[in-house]
Amino acid sequence: MKRSTAYQPDLIESLRDPGEAEAYLNAALEENNPELFLMALRNVAETQGGVAQLAENGKLNRESLYKMLSERGNPEFRSLEALLHVLGFCLAIAANQ
Repeated sequence: MKRSTAYQPDLIESLRDPGEAEAYLNAALEENNPELFLMALRNVAETQGGVAQLAENGKLNRESLYKMLSERGNPEFRSLEALLHVLGFCLAIAANQ
């Protein structure tokens, strides 16, 4: 029987590419599932050294960032915008097609 391999290290490596991370976050957002989107944000945050490093780089409160990205997180718009800015992204509006 073939052994399964962990996908997380490969996923994190691919998300180091800003274009891949952008597509990944957009795909998660399109699912209309806040928990899935927060998981995607956690994965992208991991590519930049994890939550603690991201908080330090962006001068964000580490505890608040951990709470926001937790499975029960419910970030405010302002917090989400700040996090996306530190990750190198911004919110955008697009027409339904």
